[in-house]
Amino acid sequence: MASGVREVPEKWAKVIDHESCIGCHACSTACKSENDVPLSVNRTYVKHVDIGTFPQARRAFQVTRCNQCEDSPCTIACPTAAMHRRPDGIIDFDKSICIGCKACIAACPYDAIFINPEDHSAEKCNFCAHRLDVGLEPACVVVCPTEAIMVGDMNDPTSRVAQMINREPVAVRRPEKETRPKLFYRGAHQATLDPLAAQRPKGGLFMWSQQQKGPHHVVSGHPGGSPKHNSSAAAVVAYDVPHKMPWDWRVSLYTLTKGVAAGAYLVPLLLVLMGWLDATSSLWVWGAPIVGGLFLGLTGLLLIWDLEHPLRFYMIFTKAQWQSWLVKGAFIIGGYSLVLGLHFLTGVLDRGEARDVLVLAGLPLAVLTAVYTAYLFAQAKARDLWQSPLLPPHLLVQTLLAGSAVLLPVAYFLAPQGVTPMLRILAASSLTHLLFVLGETTLAHATAHAHLANWEMVWGRYKSWFWAGALFVAAGVAAPWGGVALAPLALLGLLCFEHAYVQAGQAVALA
Repeated sequence: MASGVREVPEKWAKVIDHESCIGCHACSTACKSENDVPLSVNRTYVKHVDIGTFPQARRAFQVTRCNQCEDSPCTIACPTAAMHRRPDGIIDFDKSICIGCKACIAACPYDAIFINPEDHSAEKCNFCAHRLDVGLEPACVVVCPTEAIMVGDMNDPTSRVAQMINREPVAVRRPEKETRPKLFYRGAHQATLDPLAAQRPKGGLFMWSQQQKGPHHVVSGHPGGSPKHNSSAAAVVAYDVPHKMPWDWRVSLYTLTKGVAAGAYLVPLLLVLMGWLDATSSLWVWGAPIVGGLFLGLTGLLLIWDLEHPLRFYMIFTKAQWQSWLVKGAFIIGGYSLVLGLHFLTGVLDRGEARDVLVLAGLPLAVLTAVYTAYLFAQAKARDLWQSPLLPPHLLVQTLLAGSAVLLPVAYFLAPQGVTPMLRILAASSLTHLLFVLGETTLAHATAHAHLANWEMVWGRYKSWFWAGALFVAAGVAAPWGGVALAPLALLGLLCFEHAYVQAGQAVALA
């Protein structure tokens, strides 16, 4: 690259030549030094995979970092545009408006984004954009002893990168995700590019170290007892860095509290529309807005608590990036909370006719509150278990289950005539939920990633949560005969399932 200031190219790209890479980690060290990357996290690192069996064995490397996708899931999922695309194609980040929601991490199919433990903002490789802007090459390119890392303009036919991309057999990671990466690999072994191709070493003994195995860490390779690794070659991960799951138990609990908040309105409304409950019943007039409002407030607190920068939560509204379902969900919840407030006010003012009109807005907003999480999870393109077209109706069924389970004790005191039909709703929704789960766990999965995530949920790390959830929800099926006492068990079962589902979806290695 010529020295001095130059025009910004139209589209930056990188090529990593693994026929030259010696796995020396100089690029990792240079990146940490140049960008002040703390210990325990990496913008770039070198993965080692041992391929073959003695005496026919070799060690292959893969330099892992952000893929600078043309269709970048992280920028779509980011609610404030903190993760954004520059005019030259580089995916960069603005820490001053990052709220630390971790949606970009969940969305990235390459596990290239992390939360900086010092400033609690998301970051990743950005091609050392500050160096490119003044005519310098990225630190990793400068330091590589074999010139295995190249950077250049894809649209400049004279650049070495453009020539190699257009003339040499190069590959990208996870092309099925349709992100159109601009990080190309020449001569890389498929066992390094495919995160599910290599097995985990026996005893968890990686080269130089053991990987962290905390409840929120993803350990590379297939666990013992899981489905076979995704390669016919004998391949074992020798060295890799651990990765953290972006969303913990707070997101699992949020899916339940949000379901209760929406169900507290939908279940009484369903009883009123079916003629099983009078429109002037205290359960509908007071129970729905109070219970719904309390759980909606709890949902908001959980979401804010889960942010790395909780005091910046207002930026979801002031810096809204409208492609993100975090933004859409925030406004849906805001609209639904307004409906609940007005519903409560109609009770105070004894304005039943206004409450009837308010249903025209309350019904769709309650349904959207129940199901929007399916679209939020769908934006997490890295998590194949969550990419199900049945998730919206499943969430709606879960909302009816959660709403009826919480309202049953309330109905016992406020509207005894509504207890029996509500027990039937609990039983029907519990049974339908179990049928959804049966289909989702036993039918063939579209990808190896989804298959392994399902295995982790049913037979792996989260099997106790999953089976406890199935057992307790089954108690809800018997609610018409067992009575109100079974409602808490069904609710607990739903919580157990939600935790297993949310965590298992993040438990599979992406890099």
